[in-house]
Amino acid sequence: MIKKRSLIFIRERFLQSECTFKILSAIFNITIDNVIIIDYNKLVFKIKQGENMDIKEILGKCDHTLLSVTATWPEIKQVIDDGIKYGAASACIPPCYVDEAKKYANGKLAICTVIGFPNGYSSKDVKVFEAFDAVKHGADEIDMVINIGDLKAKFYDKIQDEITAVKSVCGDKILKVIIETCLLTEEEKIKMCEIVTAAKADYIKTSTGFSTAGATREDIEIFAKHVGEGVKIKAAGGISSIQDAEDFVSLGADRLGTSRIVKIVKEENLL
Repeated sequence: MIKKRSLIFIRERFLQSECTFKILSAIFNITIDNVIIIDYNKLVFKIKQGENMDIKEILGKCDHTLLSVTATWPEIKQVIDDGIKYGAASACIPPCYVDEAKKYANGKLAICTVIGFPNGYSSKDVKVFEAFDAVKHGADEIDMVINIGDLKAKFYDKIQDEITAVKSVCGDKILKVIIETCLLTEEEKIKMCEIVTAAKADYIKTSTGFSTAGATREDIEIFAKHVGEGVKIKAAGGISSIQDAEDFVSLGADRLGTSRIVKIVKEENLL
């Protein structure tokens, strides 16, 4: 059996045909149920390993998220209640609710919030203050958005300096760096893996969920290949099924930014 590596086949056009999977099955002794389709255009596959993941394991990696501009305190409380009940990693909520949320959760659930969100073009000083204020009011985890224009302009030292400055006010709290992969080239994604590692952030994160697309399986493979030691991976945006969650975790994601997984478990009585 092939262990935790991708099978990459490159061809000009991929026809989604039964014969392709017959060939895979014959060569690698697999079935279609064992294959995660990452990218049809490049014919990228990953072999699933073993049985389906335990649903509690998946829930334990979820940042149960509500970042809508219309989010109300009663809705935030429901997110916290569900996060606690279903064993989520955290509740990811707007910064204006952090103080109340921390008191309400009463140590039963980590509180995560966002800064420079969702566009990332606040100044470094503003982001540092936002992070400081969030931590002061009880945030356990901070998800910051980089200045994507700086990345496009190749101002790499400026980006690293900003992340380092935010990390300095986070102290022992977790810092996740959102790079908005849907707007980046592969070269830029790889460069951000290097910068996030050098800045000593805790996570690199794919997406805000407010841009043109969310996480892709190919993004997580790039991160897993290029981040340095000690940097974990968060996939966010577009994670809409248990299978999506399994796929991203299988590829190397340690956290999942999503509102759907807890809702599915709740609605379908999976626990």
